[in-house]
Amino acid sequence: MPFITLEGIDGSGKSTVISLLKEKLIEKSLDFIVVREPGGTPIGEKIRTLLLDPRCSISPIEEVYLYASSRATLVREVILPALSSSKIIISERYLDSSLAYQGYGKGVPLSFIYEVNRPAIMDLYPDLTILLDIDPNICMERLKNKKKDRIELEGLNLQKRVRCGYLKLAEIYKERYLVVDATKEPQGIVEEVWERIRTLIR
Repeated sequence: MPFITLEGIDGSGKSTVISLLKEKLIEKSLDFIVVREPGGTPIGEKIRTLLLDPRCSISPIEEVYLYASSRATLVREVILPALSSSKIIISERYLDSSLAYQGYGKGVPLSFIYEVNRPAIMDLYPDLTILLDIDPNICMERLKNKKKDRIELEGLNLQKRVRCGYLKLAEIYKERYLVVDATKEPQGIVEEVWERIRTLIR
């Protein structure tokens, strides 16, 4: 069964799409799990709290190590066992988030990010990566009344760089990327995504 990741800048609608995807998978009587990054394990959730805490000052290099640590426990404790049980896996964020945010967004060399994450992911890459692509200005408007986490507080310019990074990754890894217009109605997005997923589970 496929390993599917959902990526996009903050406010692009990942949680909404995942919620609707879950309904679709339940409707089709498919066995699946949904995980998130950072998080998904007891250690990962503690790391998530630290990473997103606006009171914490964390450098981009430190972020790379912390995200990789959370990712390592998630792969080992949750994702690999689920794959062994033939479950569909949907992950809200994965390695591409580190490449987009810490790499393209904050200037950490991509080669360093790959090197740190190689043992964490144990050569496990997604079968499909769904990129919810959207103008960062729209996302900032969506988030304006939300209590923002540490990353969201870094503002519009970071999100612009991250979006450009995601689009570069989508070009590099075009065989596994599906770029979706995230301004569309959520149900329309899910139908487009489902058509691609369906080809992976036949």
